[in-house]
Amino acid sequence: MPTLIGRIETEHGAKYLAQLCKHFAHKIDATWEGNHGRADFVFGPAIMEADPQGLTIRFEVDKDENVPAAKGVIDNHLVTFAHREKIEGMEWAAA
Repeated sequence: MPTLIGRIETEHGAKYLAQLCKHFAHKIDATWEGNHGRADFVFGPAIMEADPQGLTIRFEVDKDENVPAAKGVIDNHLVTFAHREKIEGMEWAAA
């Protein structure tokens, strides 16, 4: 099971975490409280944590072939929510 770690540097990490979870909660199980959140996608859970410098997401993807979709669902929404900062997606690495 591949584990991805995504990170963006922004002072609005908690805001984006809440926006992501609130948006995803319309279609999947997603919860958040303060600086912590979780969204349970069909291909695995995304665990989110905000701090004063940014947002980190730990994504536990079920299969290698789902890695691009996992990254894409987060990155595409961040591009929309963080358009004022011109964020183009997270910096992703294998855990």
